[in-house]
Amino acid sequence: MKQKALLGLGLLVTLGAFAGCQHGIAQAAGLSGAGGAPTSPAPFASVPVLPGTPDVATIVARLRPAVVNITTVHEVRTPRVAEFNLPFGLGPFQGRMPNQRRGGEPQEDGEQGNVMKEHALGSGFIVAADGKVVTNCHVVEGADEVKVKLADDREFEAKVIGRDKRLDLAVLQLKGAKDLPTVSLGASESLRVGEYVLAIGNPFGLGDTVTMGIVSAKSRAIGAGPYDDFIQTDASINPGNSGGPLFNLHGQVVGINTAINPNGKGIGFAIPSDALRDVLPQLETTGHVSRGRLGVAIQQVDVPLAKALGLDRAKGALVGEVEADGPAARVGMKSGDVILAVDGTEVPHAQDLPRIVARHAPGSIVKVAFVRDRSPKTLDITLDALHEQAGNGGADSEGDESGDSSQAAPNRGTGLGLGLADGPNGGAQVQRVSPGSDASAELNPGDIIIEVNHAQVANAEDAVKQIRATPAGEPVLLKVKSRNGARTHYVALDRK
Repeated sequence: MKQKALLGLGLLVTLGAFAGCQHGIAQAAGLSGAGGAPTSPAPFASVPVLPGTPDVATIVARLRPAVVNITTVHEVRTPRVAEFNLPFGLGPFQGRMPNQRRGGEPQEDGEQGNVMKEHALGSGFIVAADGKVVTNCHVVEGADEVKVKLADDREFEAKVIGRDKRLDLAVLQLKGAKDLPTVSLGASESLRVGEYVLAIGNPFGLGDTVTMGIVSAKSRAIGAGPYDDFIQTDASINPGNSGGPLFNLHGQVVGINTAINPNGKGIGFAIPSDALRDVLPQLETTGHVSRGRLGVAIQQVDVPLAKALGLDRAKGALVGEVEADGPAARVGMKSGDVILAVDGTEVPHAQDLPRIVARHAPGSIVKVAFVRDRSPKTLDITLDALHEQAGNGGADSEGDESGDSSQAAPNRGTGLGLGLADGPNGGAQVQRVSPGSDASAELNPGDIIIEVNHAQVANAEDAVKQIRATPAGEPVLLKVKSRNGARTHYVALDRK
């Protein structure tokens, strides 16, 4: 009995303590006044932020008014069916991030089928108080109508005033807009891997959604175009987020969300804000972007190539071809040169060169630092204009994939695992590649070897002689024209 009494007393004490705790919490939150009467919380009161943690709620409240939802309308003729809905899934990095698409009701019934109004949803952000909005080019591509909705539910019709397909950026002008809230651009170059970032957008048409994560990586190349240089983040990004902003914790736009990998979770990509800063004035004033070009075809320098070219490490952009009468050709740049810097900006990888050159306007004179025959050199090159449709040079030549096997040079003695024959128009044509050899990953039957160690090759016998002249264990540098003639590139193979 005494034990039961003690248990009952303990229960009363516990309940009393709990009630006191609740009363303390209510007082701290401003929910009770004198005598326990409830009172209204102070305006904009919020739970205190722990020391050292970001006040995300305050940051978001400040930024949301300048983030917009974009709806585009596309007229699509479809077969005569009762309902219509387009799938939006794409393979990994096949194009850009798809918009969230919705089918519509048939507007017209004709012999060719129904004319549907398909709605696609995306995101954007306001960069000027008069209603200039930045988004992805693919969000508004082919749209018959563009409508923009603000966080306060105001809606505006929009006109596309600038497009840059290469960077997948577009600028809209909202009709009749004035005194709108705006956001500012931050410096994406100063972002650090591991830094917190916020994404605000319109995923799956849900509208005004905030997600948070970190910068997972920088300078990602995902095969989206010549200016691959993406910020990778694990902040949740989905279809409909296209064109929306990626913010740092200072409330600055550091990226434009544009691509996802549908096979991965927590892997999204954003265009760096520095790339937008470079082109925004041109998009606002002229509607397009003018870029300079060198007139060279380039390839990545890997470790074997760096060794063969006498570089201390794999770096720069190796010139495979020089366009006849192009800017580089006019001042004497040659195939085999390795470009290391443009106007003092280093070129760490081949993929960086187009982006660095494109920052300069046509007609600009740039100082190009490069290595030729293991010696450093410089050239001043006047850039031509980069046109939207650039030819690949030589793609119209199918080449000869078969060759004449009766002229095949012996595989024995080259130490590269190759069987060679005289090329149809000079050079040495690859006839056989030994399975498992280093060459099997680099060369295909039908490829034409046109140089060995920077020396031109007349025929198969000449190629074998020059290959054999390279000491065993040293790399042999081959200049190769692909079997369909579409490109010329370099290959470095160690001679066994």
